[in-house]
Amino acid sequence: MPKILIVGAGQSGLQLGLTLREHGYDVTLMSARTPDEIRRGRVMSTQCMFADALEIERKHKLNLWEKDTVQVEGLGVSIAGPDSSRVMDWWGRLDAYGQSVDQRVKMAGWLELLEERGGKVITHGVTTADLDRLTSLYDLVVVAAGKGELVQLFDRDPERSVFTQPQRSLAIAYVHGLERRPEHPESSAVRFNIVPGVGELFVIPAYTSSGNCEILFFEGVPGGPFDAFGDRPTPQEHLDRTLGLMRNYVPWEYDRARNVTLTDQNATLAGGYTPMVRNPIGELPSGGRVLGMADVVVANDPITGQGANNAAKCAEFYLNSILERGDKPYDEEWMTATFERYWDYAQHVTNWTNALLGPPPEHVLKILGTAQVNDTVARRFVNGFSDPSDFQHWFMDPARADTYLAEVS
Repeated sequence: MPKILIVGAGQSGLQLGLTLREHGYDVTLMSARTPDEIRRGRVMSTQCMFADALEIERKHKLNLWEKDTVQVEGLGVSIAGPDSSRVMDWWGRLDAYGQSVDQRVKMAGWLELLEERGGKVITHGVTTADLDRLTSLYDLVVVAAGKGELVQLFDRDPERSVFTQPQRSLAIAYVHGLERRPEHPESSAVRFNIVPGVGELFVIPAYTSSGNCEILFFEGVPGGPFDAFGDRPTPQEHLDRTLGLMRNYVPWEYDRARNVTLTDQNATLAGGYTPMVRNPIGELPSGGRVLGMADVVVANDPITGQGANNAAKCAEFYLNSILERGDKPYDEEWMTATFERYWDYAQHVTNWTNALLGPPPEHVLKILGTAQVNDTVARRFVNGFSDPSDFQHWFMDPARADTYLAEVS
C-alpha cells in the first residue's frame, strides 16, 4: 500500500488519515501536540457542522460525540437598528440538525483513534526543512496545517483571492449558563446578529469537555467597536468585554447572557486572518512537491461557519481521489486535478462568504426581509449552510433573487 504522510491534526488531516486507514493505507500523521496537550489547551475555533458534513463523519464512524452533543435545529437572523433595537428578527428550521463539538475534544479523541486504528502518530512541530527531509520517504505528503511556516509553501492565487488583509477581527468565548432564546425556547439554534457597519455576533450551541455550552463569537469590522480584543485580555476580561459589547449593541442577546461563566480558563481566543485561496502544490527546496488541503489552500472568513464543513468535505474529496488513483504515482497533474475537484465545490462557499463580508446589497436585504414573513425563504436560506452551492441559483444574483421571490410570494 502507498505510504502517506499527513502534517496537521485538525479536522481535515485527521479525517483523511482515519478514512485512509479504513482502506489499509500506511498512514503517518504529524501533530504539534499530544492529545492531552490539545485537551488542556486553548480553544482553537468555532465550528458548527451541518447535515452534509455530519453525514460524512457518520459514514466513517467518526461521530463519537453525536449522542452527547446538543442538536442545532435552526438558524436565526437579527439585525440591529441605530438605537440597538431589532429591526429584523426571524429564524428558520434546518431540515436535519447540525452540531458543534469543541475541537479540543474532537481532535484529541481522533488522534487517539487514529493510533487505535493502526495509524502512526508523531508528535513534533514541522518546519520546511523537516518536510524537505521527509518527502523522499513517502509516496504522498499532504499538508493540512493551516497555520505556521508551512503555509508559506503555497503561493496566493491572485485570480481567486479577493482580499489582501483581514476583513474581520475575531473573538471567541465558550460559556455555560446562557438562557434559552425566548422566541424558540424548545429549539436550539445558531443566532446570527448583524450590527451594520460594526460587525456580527454569533451565538452557537456547542459541546465541550464539561458538557453542552454556547459559543459567543464576535466578528468585528477592523477599527470598529467589536475590534476590541487585540491586547489579548485575560479570559475573564475577555468575557467581561464581550458582555459589555453585547449589552450596548445586541441587548436582546445580553438579556439571556447576564449570568454566563466561562467553560474553563482556556475558553477564549482572539485574532484574525486574511481570506485567501492558494495554489495547491507546495515546492520544497529539494524540488519535492506536497499537496495542501482545506484551510491551507482555501481559507474563508468564518462569517458563514464553513471552516469545519469545508475541511470535512475536502478530506472526503481527497480520499476518493486517492482511492481512485490506485498504484499510480501522485504527480503534479494528479495533485492539481484533486484540488480542482474540491474547488468545483469550494468556489461557491468562497463566493458566498466573500459577499457576506461587505455591506448587504439591496436584493440580499430583500431576501432577508422576506424570510421574516415567508418560511419557505427562511428555510432555503438556513439550509444553504449545509450546501452553499445552492446560493448561486437564487441568492447571489439580483435577477435570480427577484425571480425566486416572485415565485414564492
